Amino acid sequence: MGLNQVEKILPGARWLRGYTAQFFISDLIAGITVGLTVLPQGLAYSTLAGLDPQYGLYSAFIGGVVYALLGGCREVTIGPTALLALMTSRHTGLGGVSGPHLAVLLCFLSGLVELLMAFLRLGALVDLISLPVTVGFTSATALIIGASQLKGLLGIQGSSGDSGFLSTISYVISKFHELSPTDALLGVGSITILLILRKLKDIKTPENASNERKFFGGLLWLISTARNAILVLFSSLVAYHAHQNGQMPFILTGKVRPGLPEMHLPPFETSFPLSNGTVVEMGFIDMVSELGSSIALVPIIAVLGNVAISKAFGGTGVDATQELIALSLSNIIGSFFSSIPVTGSFSRSAVNHASGVRTPIGGIYTGALVLFSLGFLTPYFPYMPRAALSAVIISAVIFMIEYEVVKPLWRCSRRELLTVALTLILSLCVSVEIGLISGVFLDVAFLVQRTARPVLTFDHCETESRVEYMMVKPRHSLLCFPAVEHVRNGINRAIQVREKFTNLIVFDCRNVQELDYTAAKGIGSLKKELENRSIHLILLGPSDDVKLVLKGSLKGNNVQHVDNDNELDNIFQELTSHRNELKEIVAPLLEQKNDDDITIMNATSIRK
Repeated sequence: MGLNQVEKILPGARWLRGYTAQFFISDLIAGITVGLTVLPQGLAYSTLAGLDPQYGLYSAFIGGVVYALLGGCREVTIGPTALLALMTSRHTGLGGVSGPHLAVLLCFLSGLVELLMAFLRLGALVDLISLPVTVGFTSATALIIGASQLKGLLGIQGSSGDSGFLSTISYVISKFHELSPTDALLGVGSITILLILRKLKDIKTPENASNERKFFGGLLWLISTARNAILVLFSSLVAYHAHQNGQMPFILTGKVRPGLPEMHLPPFETSFPLSNGTVVEMGFIDMVSELGSSIALVPIIAVLGNVAISKAFGGTGVDATQELIALSLSNIIGSFFSSIPVTGSFSRSAVNHASGVRTPIGGIYTGALVLFSLGFLTPYFPYMPRAALSAVIISAVIFMIEYEVVKPLWRCSRRELLTVALTLILSLCVSVEIGLISGVFLDVAFLVQRTARPVLTFDHCETESRVEYMMVKPRHSLLCFPAVEHVRNGINRAIQVREKFTNLIVFDCRNVQELDYTAAKGIGSLKKELENRSIHLILLGPSDDVKLVLKGSLKGNNVQHVDNDNELDNIFQELTSHRNELKEIVAPLLEQKNDDDITIMNATSIRK
């Protein structure tokens, strides 16, 4: 089988064409660097999802392999993310083994939904989620994730009973006096250190610098990139040393299951214990019912993030459908290895890009490092302090709060700022799902409102031959049925205000690219209505499509139209000439007031 045939089956195989030793070294360095980032993040995101730490690592290796074979953007890294971990956490609190089972089944079903979207080419659905909705949603989830980690950061034990933002903040405040000083010191200190180390990568090394300075600059960049792994490693060594001396200064993550994940079918049934000791069995239908709307929302959010990252690094040449297939199979195959839902990570993709990755094969090296850690390093994972993992999450998500968009939106589009506020407030006070859906519906409502109520401008104009008329200009290119009455009422109001200039009305169609049947009939009715008031209506510059709709809709009642200003001037001169002739005919008749045989003619009979 030739390489071209392989590429038809596995599009990612095109990266093998011309793959050199230099590419291998670059991908290996990038893969290891990303691996040092994903190891602490995977462990932290797993606890965020309410699962044992190993599930985060189970989710961090399959995506890289699948994307290397099917993906289209070399920088993208597939794995667990804080946002999907938060959405998964809502279904992991039933106890026993049911939590992981539900999370893994959610991963499998999300992959199926994404695969269906790929076959139906529904990737464009994410375009319905506007930037203001995304800003409000991601900012709210960042705040929720940060709030959920305050207990671990401060060493507060217990649960608020609700994962909501307000209830979590309220619980932390009520239990603040019970915080652990050592955990709080480690947590706050860790965030400070991580933020300082994050700034190291901004130190630029001049191109003409010496080799020693370039080496030092590269070392600073590596320390900054691997800061999470360095912090977790150092804090774990401190906790391990204290444990060996019989001390327990920090709350630890606890036991991590050693070894590689077993390959098996996703769980289609599970069980969980009640408080009275009774075990409740759940079938597939019950599990799907428990997952609820997450089966649709999780894949939509995953697709939104992955396509956005692909476009950010890969440009407009990225095939959204192919990205959907790669993401869907990453989730489907990952669920056979106990993975939770995964998608592209912007922070790790940025690290991958900065590390000089040349092909998606770098994801395979990242997966190999994760598997090595699962096979040989899991005995040391239980000594990781929870405060350090909480610090890793908080220091990552605080940069998801996009407060900088408020000022430009306030200046240029306060309507969109309302969308941000609604999405943010409902996500924080009710749920992220309700916030996202409400934001989308508000955007759609504004879109419908703009379609139903297009902005009209009315100008007093004059031709070169000094003929006065009123120009009506719609600002939108679509004129359809909800706007018919709005346009008619607007013109009638304008006639009442500008009665002096309304014997001739020109409707500017040069911006109108689409006209539906109802709107065409409405224009025809408006023409008749204006004729009864001795007002002439002319369409200026309609496109061929608009002319076709008007001709098919109005039949013999076509509205007069012209293509340019010169034709418009000629028609106005003809109309003015006809009116002058009518005046000459009517004037003598009106002078014969005492003649009983003269019938008073109305405007319609005169015009005829």
